[in-house]
Amino acid sequence: MKKPLRIALTTLGVLVAIPVLFVATTAVVNAVATASEASAITDYGQRVPVDGKQMNVVQSGDGDQTIVLLPGLGTAAPGLDFQPLIDELDDTYRVVAVEPFGTGLSDQTDTPRTAANITREVHEALQYLDVDRYVLMGHSIAGIYALSYSAAYADELVAFVGIDSSVPDQPGADEPIPAGLISTMSTLGITRALTALAPDPYLGLPYDEETIEQMKLLGSKNAAAPTLVNEMDNTPANFASVSGATFPADLPVLLFVRSTDTDVDGWVALHDKQAASVDTGQVITLTGDHYLHHTLSPQIAQGTTDFLAALSIR
Repeated sequence: MKKPLRIALTTLGVLVAIPVLFVATTAVVNAVATASEASAITDYGQRVPVDGKQMNVVQSGDGDQTIVLLPGLGTAAPGLDFQPLIDELDDTYRVVAVEPFGTGLSDQTDTPRTAANITREVHEALQYLDVDRYVLMGHSIAGIYALSYSAAYADELVAFVGIDSSVPDQPGADEPIPAGLISTMSTLGITRALTALAPDPYLGLPYDEETIEQMKLLGSKNAAAPTLVNEMDNTPANFASVSGATFPADLPVLLFVRSTDTDVDGWVALHDKQAASVDTGQVITLTGDHYLHHTLSPQIAQGTTDFLAALSIR
């Protein structure tokens, strides 16, 4: 009777060893690949001093009016990710795409990723560049940071333009993000393995092969780095910090919103309410995914120009 037990225990040991061996292998492969990829990342943009560190910004165009772009949570390389939109805007405007700490080529930071700290750091970067009057345009979580920003620096803002931007008190905003799990999966190489098996997220998008490669490299570098993990940990608190908040009534607000969002109940209605809270607010619905600027940059640029023109702002 002991032989079957011995066989069962041996089989169980093998079954346990297989995933352990797999994870050990992916972890080693990930460490080696990450070190190798670091040398393949090419420079772009301009570093500016912020809070004793270096923040990367990408500037394009020399128009009289400035548009400042802020990314959504987890955007690995904002200066590259926004390129289709920059290309549409920079014939008319000066465009400044900010890569907050922990994204793109900007430094990592130990400063907690609160909305207040992120706001202050972005403002410091803009001050260094002598940008003191501008349209703030933000994607996703930047809609939350923009509320903090407009409360602190309202006199500098011409307007806010949201690209499927987050809004206060949206359903699910208080749910924690499993940042620790995401970090562990990345460190163990599981994320890299899953990514290799998944469809190419950039397939069919308006980026050249070199840009796609750089975004993938920076995605591997930044996706589970400490700064982003801390920002994910702080996301519920950042939403809570602007609960019930609205933009200043005299700040014009234009919101480009995904028309068919199945993740958040009443997505368009929430933005209609936000636009109605200011004297001059408008919602433009677009059919696309959350990253509207990947495929609909011409519409976003034209809608922005029309909106600002109606305010006699160019």
